This record gives sequence, C-alpha cells and structure tokens, in this order.
Amino acid sequence: MKKKVLVTGASGYLGGRLCHALLNQGYHVKAFVRRTSDLSCLPTSGGDTAGALELAYGDVTDYRSLLDACSDCHVIFHAAALVEPWLPDPSKFISVNVGGLKNVLQAYKETGGTIEKIVYTSSFFALGSTDGYIADETQIHSGKYFCTEYEKSKAISDKIALEAASEGVPIVPVYPGVIYGAGKVTAGNVVARMIIERFNWRLPGYIGEGNDRFSFSHVDDVVEGHISAMIKGRPGERYLLTGENASFKHLFEVAATITHTTKPQFGIPLFAIEAYGWLLVLFSRLTGKLPLISPPTVHVLRHQWAYSCERAKVELNYSPRGLEEGLTEVLSWLKRLKLIKY
Repeated sequence: MKKKVLVTGASGYLGGRLCHALLNQGYHVKAFVRRTSDLSCLPTSGGDTAGALELAYGDVTDYRSLLDACSDCHVIFHAAALVEPWLPDPSKFISVNVGGLKNVLQAYKETGGTIEKIVYTSSFFALGSTDGYIADETQIHSGKYFCTEYEKSKAISDKIALEAASEGVPIVPVYPGVIYGAGKVTAGNVVARMIIERFNWRLPGYIGEGNDRFSFSHVDDVVEGHISAMIKGRPGERYLLTGENASFKHLFEVAATITHTTKPQFGIPLFAIEAYGWLLVLFSRLTGKLPLISPPTVHVLRHQWAYSCERAKVELNYSPRGLEEGLTEVLSWLKRLKLIKY
C-alpha cells in the first residue's frame, strides 16, 4: 500500500474529491473531519477503490486533535478553510485559515520529521488582483487593500507558508482559481450556485459591465494538480492551479450555447447588486442563513483575477480543461439533480 496521507477539510467540496482521487490511486487516506461535518461527499469505506479510508475527528483550530491525526502520516494535504465571502463574525477567517495553517506547521515540527511533504491549498486571492494583466507565481499581494476578509486571511497565510518554506519546512503551496464542477453546491462552488440562479431566472442578466475576469479551474483538474504537487512539487515553490481566464458574462454565454438557451442580454449594475447584497446581509442576520451575494462579493467583481498556470503545466504536468468542456459536465449534473431546466 502507498503512503498514508492526511486530508484536512476532507468533508468539503475540494477535500472530498481529493479523498476519492487519492483512494483510487491506492493511498491510505486519513480524512480529518469535524463530528458535525456532512460526510456525504466521502465514501463510507475504501469500497472498491485501491486504497483505504480512515476517519479522524477534530478541527484544525484544535491543535491536539490535529496533532493526533498527523502522528502516523507521511503527507498532509491542508485543504481546510473558510471560503465564504462574508461572515457575521469575520474573526473566524483568521482563526480557521491562519490559525489552522499555523497548527499544521506546528504539528509538522512536533511529529519529528515523519511528515515528508505538506501540500497547502492557498487561493488566487492570496496573490491579489490583476487588473489589466495576467499574473504568475511571482506576484506577491501588496497587503494594502482586501476585498474580503477571506482574501486577507489567505494573503496572511501565504506569507506564513513561504516563511515556513524558507526555514526548511517541505511545504508546497498551490493556488486554485475559481473552482467549479460536480460534487457539492457550496460556497466553494460559486459557479454552480450562479448557474442555478441564472437558469431559474433569479439572475436575469450578467453582473456589471462584463469586464470582470476570473481564472476558472475544474475541481478534478485541481485535485490532480494537488496530487502532482505531492509527487513532483518542489518545496517552497508556488504553483497556480488556474485555468481559462474569462468573465462571468462569457461563462453565462458558453452555458447558453451548450444548452441552446438565451444568452444574457444586459448587465446588472454593480451598485444594484451591492444594494441587494446589503439586504441579503440584513436578512442573514435575522435568519442565520448566509447570503448568496454580499457587498464584499461586489468588491471582488470590481477587479480582475487572471493568472497563468504555465509553471504547473511544465513542472506538474497540470492540464486544465476549457470552460466549454467543464461547463458541459456541470450543466448536465445540475440538470440530473433537477436544480436547473433547459
């Protein structure tokens, strides 16, 4: 059997897909989850896969439980994170995203060198916006302005990861783009959520003037990029696991072409989206249900986030699919779930 790997955030959208892929490749996977986590994205056992699945209960903010989970593992995939654009208590972003990484690094030191590599799931937000150009791994966030508290927490964590690498910790940070694909309709799968809104006519047009730009990454490509980073990634090197750079307007147009439906005909002004976001935030405070759109989301949409993944293509054999191929799968999946009709 291959090495035992620990996956934090295993019950999440990306973490769950990563666990499946690792199992299929014969790894012994220890899935680190909270006792309250929804485990529907995880297999109940190794099943027909080549590897074996083991559950470890705890929380990345609970150091002792994390240390216990790390004790007999050779590799850590640190994918646990809060990815919401807004939370009523913003301090949670620091405690989970920054504190969680610090705990992983401390656990590495305390295990006495048995952990050979840490693959850390960062985010394109950690590098900062790219208004008018395409960035690569050499870009460092200026730290002067943050659209969201999530972005701030990932930028802080990025500096911590790079400092750890400079001290000899075998950490490989990877930076996915906007992750999309089948699996789970969560805050981490914003593309699926926006397609649902679009096809149910709750989002009648595209957002803004259509000059936003994001790098869209299919979840299965990102998963393979993580595994390649474990095998081939150089400690301390940064790898962008991004994909096709496009606007949400273009994404909606591609979806319309695939489904032979009407393309969006007009843009919804950002000031209107922001006002709607404030209403949803107010509603959220009354109900406890997190909003689909919030003012920080609009701040993100006022910027561009376009990146090159050439280093990952060369060094990790990363091969991201285009939007047309990826959206064809997503649309079919959402239709099977009866979340959209076309």
